Amino acid sequence: MLLSLFYIFLSLLAVIALIIFVPVLRRLIVTNQILKIFRKMLPQISQTEQEALDAGTVWWDGDLFSGKPDWNKLLAYPKPQLSDEEQAFLDGPVEQLCEMLDEWQITHDLIDLPPEVWQFIKDNGFFGLIIPKEYGGYGFSALAHSEVVMKIGSRSGTAAVTVMVPNSLGPAELLLHYGTDEQKNHYLPRLAKGLEVPCFGLTSPEAGSDAGSIPDYGIVCKGEFEGKQDVLGMRVTWEKRYITLGPVATILGLAFKLYDPDHLLGQEEDLGITLALIPTDTPGLNIGRRHFPLNAAFQNGPNSGEDVFIPMEWIIGGKAGVGQGWRMLMNCLAAGRSISLPATGTGAAKLAARTSGAYGRVRVQFKTPIGYFEGIEEALARIGGNTYMMDAARVMTAGAVDLGEKPSVISAIVKYHLTERARQAINDAMDIHGGKGICIGPRNYLGRTYQHIPVSITVEGANILTRSMIIFGQGAIRCHPYILQEVTAANDTDKKRASKTFDTALVGHVLFSMRNTMNSIVYGLFGKYMKGSIPENCPPEIANYYQQLTRLSVHFAFLADIALMFLGGALKRKERLSARLGDILSYLYLCSATLKRFEDDGRPQVDLPLLHWSMQDAVYRTQQAFDEVLSNFPANKVFVWLLRKWIFPLGKPFLPPTDDLGHEIAQIMLEPGKARDRLTSGVFVPTTPGDPMADLEEALKCAIECAPLESKVRNAVKSGQVTAQGDKQITQAYHLNVITASEAELLKKMKELRSRVIKVDDFSQDFAYEPSNLFSQAAPTPVTSTDEPLAPEQTIKPENDDTGENPAIGGIEQSRLFESGQLSEIAASDMFADEPSVQESQRENKAGSAPHPETEIHENTAPAEQTTESDSAGTASGAKEESRQNSGNDGDKSQEDQAK
Repeated sequence: MLLSLFYIFLSLLAVIALIIFVPVLRRLIVTNQILKIFRKMLPQISQTEQEALDAGTVWWDGDLFSGKPDWNKLLAYPKPQLSDEEQAFLDGPVEQLCEMLDEWQITHDLIDLPPEVWQFIKDNGFFGLIIPKEYGGYGFSALAHSEVVMKIGSRSGTAAVTVMVPNSLGPAELLLHYGTDEQKNHYLPRLAKGLEVPCFGLTSPEAGSDAGSIPDYGIVCKGEFEGKQDVLGMRVTWEKRYITLGPVATILGLAFKLYDPDHLLGQEEDLGITLALIPTDTPGLNIGRRHFPLNAAFQNGPNSGEDVFIPMEWIIGGKAGVGQGWRMLMNCLAAGRSISLPATGTGAAKLAARTSGAYGRVRVQFKTPIGYFEGIEEALARIGGNTYMMDAARVMTAGAVDLGEKPSVISAIVKYHLTERARQAINDAMDIHGGKGICIGPRNYLGRTYQHIPVSITVEGANILTRSMIIFGQGAIRCHPYILQEVTAANDTDKKRASKTFDTALVGHVLFSMRNTMNSIVYGLFGKYMKGSIPENCPPEIANYYQQLTRLSVHFAFLADIALMFLGGALKRKERLSARLGDILSYLYLCSATLKRFEDDGRPQVDLPLLHWSMQDAVYRTQQAFDEVLSNFPANKVFVWLLRKWIFPLGKPFLPPTDDLGHEIAQIMLEPGKARDRLTSGVFVPTTPGDPMADLEEALKCAIECAPLESKVRNAVKSGQVTAQGDKQITQAYHLNVITASEAELLKKMKELRSRVIKVDDFSQDFAYEPSNLFSQAAPTPVTSTDEPLAPEQTIKPENDDTGENPAIGGIEQSRLFESGQLSEIAASDMFADEPSVQESQRENKAGSAPHPETEIHENTAPAEQTTESDSAGTASGAKEESRQNSGNDGDKSQEDQAK
């Protein structure tokens, strides 16, 4: 009996083995049945979705999805570096351009770039960064493109967008890959020289994120063109909006659906999305009006046309390009989205890091630099850690593009996470700056960036859509080693070929899932002891991060397979679940880039706090994303409990960064040093006297130099040796030999610089203003280098001087005027040496007389702090004339109101 059962068991095993290991039997009995079920589970994939899936390439994201990331392979990729020519361009024309930019003038006065800036951009080939040299461009690398946009963006968002768009998804990129030789030879040299200003129209009022549903259409027909009859072409009708550079463009790239009802091109009527290049002076094309996106001054607006005839030769790629538009767009977007927006986001974060650290050291409250308070340290740590990781991801992704990759999933990751982290960094910077950040004006170096952040969040794939539908939705198919093959087989109409393809993919998928299932529990229990996941020659202080990421990669591959198996096509509609799985993949990529950056930088030990904070924060967030997926997984509670125990058998092991680590980052940002410079490398740091950021940089250096001197004075005050208050403490400390004359001068300089840094702009009641050059202000007086005692009257204010900030009025009067709201106007008027005294002006005003002419100028010019003695005469005459022109019949009434 037992022997019979044994033979039966062996027979069953033999049958199973035959089915499994004989492909023909396996396909007939198993694979074809599973394929039928798979086709029912798989959602319908449109042509545009299929083209999007086919676009781009898989790079390091494929390793992360496999559960077996090869860290040695990642670290072996060459460090992305600029060529000498690219570095010279950054140090030359880009630096010059940044020096020409005044974002307040651009966004508040001109609402456009100045004409000389437009000309400088065109003359120096900023529109031809990606155009090869053979066509008159620079042929720069993706890294150079990123560096240029980042540096300009740290100075002016308007200028950055103006330079960015022609070098991103647009006519030049499309022509390079898909244009005919005739189109390339005509347009590319003109684009490179700035003779043509390009724009590209995709978004319609009814088709935003769902760009593939554009209602714009063209009908193939014959018509008259340039005096010729029966020219083969099409009549196109469209309405576009949000088109950057549109209002000033000379050439419009246009996406529309093309139809051929008369079969002039063939048997098909619906030819698909097609792209064309249309000169903006074409009859019937309406263009030139502007949108005003959150006070941003870059040119952006709508355009439209109705039955506009264009010849077939204007289609990108000619007749061969008919119906290929969506594929062209997806392939170009895969690379373009990897560069521009990540660059502007990183530039914003670096601006936040550099200014917030300096401001935190210079700004003093409660007799302490605000950067020393733990609440500010927390925000500084977030800014520093996020900026470090953002720059790592930006550089590594640009390097991938330079290696020939078109990383479609990675481009979505960096677009979403780098713009979101930029928003976080700017928000934290605004919190640190307080009122300094929210008062917009020439002295505000953060306000416009804060305003414009939502633009980058929205364009090139709105962030909500990118996170909830694209990163994992596209990544699960493109990056998974077998699913794309299975999907392709399911959509194949050739049954025999589909069966073979699906069978091969299915066998591989089963083995892949079995391996990750076993590895998941093994890594959950013993991951920290597994040395095989550590790359060669890895420094011990960061080895655990490679172990953690390998473990999380295994868990991710396992959980992604479970989600796909249980939900199938329904996962497409489980957007929040898809978003969290996308977060896991994203954090794994950002962490990989951060580790590679540390290696590429030569493992600088002073950067370790930044590395530790960013890694620990991202690993902890990855763990939280796993937890949220499991908490919301739509399956039996017992099964979900088993999943949780399988992934985290010993509980959740990862913790967020400690406060001590945040303190170390804050210290890096609060003082000049190599780590701070590396963190903010590539941004524009002005040196022009009077520039707000230049003042801030000088004030930071001076604050470090003055720290021991301020400590001397404080100790003398505590001991009772110095009894004076306010500014008189410096005078008394000098007379008591607590500090030397040169030290007193340095403290005075620090006070002046601090005053300039914390100042904000104020305007007249009606916000009238005259454009003025902020940089024309006099620079602070240089510190005296000698230590020889000088006469007190030469270095220190007289002891009986009770003027405080304004030498024209005493301290008590100053307080009274501040409470009455008059102090800012009086402080401004005192900048004119030839003015009557404030008391005299007040007497005139109280007597009911009209204000003094120059006082009237101050009240109609803003910001008050910008006018100096050197330009007061010219400003006065211009302001008088403007005041007379603007006041009209209400002039007398206006003067009476101002006098009151």
